[in-house]
Amino acid sequence: MQQLWLKLKDISDLIVFKHSVFALPFIFTAMIVSSKAINGSMWFGFKLFILGLLAAVSARNFAMAFNRYADRDIDKYNPRTANRPSVDGRIGTKNMQLFIALNALIFIVVAYMINDLAFYLSVPILIILGGYSLFKRFSPYAHLVLGVSLGLAPIAGVVAIQESIPMWSVLLSIGVMYWVAGFDLLYSLQDMEYDKANGLFSIPSRFGQDATFFISRLFHAQTVLFWLLFVINAELGFFAYVGVVVAAVVLFFEHRIVLKDFSKIDRAFFTLNGYLGVIFFVLIFLDRI
Repeated sequence: MQQLWLKLKDISDLIVFKHSVFALPFIFTAMIVSSKAINGSMWFGFKLFILGLLAAVSARNFAMAFNRYADRDIDKYNPRTANRPSVDGRIGTKNMQLFIALNALIFIVVAYMINDLAFYLSVPILIILGGYSLFKRFSPYAHLVLGVSLGLAPIAGVVAIQESIPMWSVLLSIGVMYWVAGFDLLYSLQDMEYDKANGLFSIPSRFGQDATFFISRLFHAQTVLFWLLFVINAELGFFAYVGVVVAAVVLFFEHRIVLKDFSKIDRAFFTLNGYLGVIFFVLIFLDRI
């Protein structure tokens, strides 16, 4: 039993399961907004709830495991990442390959069980999710690819409910894309010197710290703008507007924390962004009630 618990802990460390909090609130935000508009009720049934959860978790497991697998040669020389399970031997190469393939299969099967459009989009989505891991080897704009990867979450949520992609879901997704890309820029500052020394591409390594702060602020301003456009286009109410204001305030303090003390970047990345997604969902939920 102890061996099983340790192995599960290694897998959790590999995929950083706690970071699911970044995508899940936006999947379910899209699902409740869509269900309310289409069915007159936010509740879309246990079947879609379970299938949506399985799709979200398997897609994220695939993306994170593929990233760790593809980055083994990079991570083993970086002091910040040298203790990852993919590098220190806790999870072998074949086991990672099996885990990646299994989660890709689960995602495709679950998408098939949801509806035709979800199934047709499943493989392209997996390609995008895996593409992020390769971009840093030839392009400094991998941060945006990561943003697109998480930005697919609201699209997936609305497709599950109504088998179409309304404009409000696109606006929400673009906001998520800029949100993720913006905080990934700040997080990537930790590896700026390592990336420079090892020929890896990122905005911090190519343009420097000051430019990175500016671009991150610009991306987060775009986040607030597109979430405001989402609220307007979806014809949401008071609490939804409060959600946009709260997001703006949280992002403002995130940048303030990092600018004051670079060592607190983990606090800004994990704590504030985790709260932001959950609070945004709760306020949209209240608005739809």
